[in-house]
Amino acid sequence: MPQPLVSWDDYRTVLAVSSARSLAGAADLLAVNQSTVFRRLGAMEERLGARLFERSRTGYSLTAAGEEMVKLAERMSEEIIDFERRLTGQDLRPQGEVRVTTNDTLVVHLLTPIFASFRKLYPEISLDVVVGNQSLNLSKRDADVAIRATSDPPETLVGRRLAAIPWAIYGASSLGLTTLDPVDYRSHPWIGLGDNLSGLKPSRWLTQHVGEDRIGWRINTVLGLAEAVAEGAGLGLLPCFIARTIPNLVPLSDPIGDSPGALWILTHPDLRATARVRVFMDHVGSEIAKRRPEIEGIGPKA
Repeated sequence: MPQPLVSWDDYRTVLAVSSARSLAGAADLLAVNQSTVFRRLGAMEERLGARLFERSRTGYSLTAAGEEMVKLAERMSEEIIDFERRLTGQDLRPQGEVRVTTNDTLVVHLLTPIFASFRKLYPEISLDVVVGNQSLNLSKRDADVAIRATSDPPETLVGRRLAAIPWAIYGASSLGLTTLDPVDYRSHPWIGLGDNLSGLKPSRWLTQHVGEDRIGWRINTVLGLAEAVAEGAGLGLLPCFIARTIPNLVPLSDPIGDSPGALWILTHPDLRATARVRVFMDHVGSEIAKRRPEIEGIGPKA
């Protein structure tokens, strides 16, 4: 049987150079040194008798031949990932690793004791928790399970809505406020969320009802926003279940708008029958159900 001109490693190399537009960046993606990438690329182009990249001061750009190879490599990558997902989904034993993506606010104020109790029940299942506000791609197995606050979960994922997450206006008790009339919104400084969270309903509400010019401080995490508001630097919209845990914060309004979001647990359809994913999602769901009145409440913590 004749040997192919290029191997899967060659396709991976072309994908990496195309993505990074440099040999150094591709080397980082492939976890090899730069000279290895240079050597692989040169040998590949020699075997194929075609240049795959144009080299310039701005980086490596694909030729027509390179574009065709990248398209094929992307299809191959998707097929491999799909096969791994389906193979993983056939596992019926509750063991192995579950990779979970969530944000820092949920880890600090809600999920850590739930994760700890899960590990006690299922010691053969390890957790890899990826904390960040960016959404990882569950279709490409960046994570197995996502626990997110959202009003619009992706249609490509499956899961369940665990609780509503009401937001309200809060201020530091040192400000001496007990309520806030809408006509007074613009008479106060405000703290808002960063651009990475600008799509959230509370961010849009703040822009519409207060105005960009009154937002003197932005921060790209709800955890940081709560701390800044508690310092008295300005008013802010916060999830009620988080604000209730901070003693010197007081609610100045009822929950704003029409349920700005909810807590969801999500996975890819190919993984939902996997034993370790199923028992993890069931455990998180049942534990959050016990805490639902606290999550959905607005008043002082009992």
